[in-house]
Amino acid sequence: MEIVIESEAIGRVPAQLSSDLAPATVQAIVRALPIEAEARRWGNEVYFAIPVRARPEAQVETVEAGDIGYWPPGNALCIFFGPTPTSRHPGEIRPASAVNPVGRVLGDPKVFASVRDGDRIVVRAA
Repeated sequence: MEIVIESEAIGRVPAQLSSDLAPATVQAIVRALPIEAEARRWGNEVYFAIPVRARPEAQVETVEAGDIGYWPPGNALCIFFGPTPTSRHPGEIRPASAVNPVGRVLGDPKVFASVRDGDRIVVRAA
């Protein structure tokens, strides 16, 4: 499913939710759209709490730039664009703990570097 992630800092960024690996999680996210939240930064990751409670599903310990994951401990959507504080070597992108893989940013994920703590962020169907 095509979505758009919006904030004043980044404008409208297209992304794709994919139910290939975590179908129950993606289904719950789609039902919750549109989502409006307060963004947080953690290294080269933007994350924000969403009104979804999903169990661990096909979890991964590392991700690629542009990946979107759902973090069950924080009920949060995470957008990864580079190394995080838990990355163990150059180029590795490691979430705080395992995430359910739910999608990808379409285009350059480095645009999320301009998002700051407290920025309003909206996720909606495209």
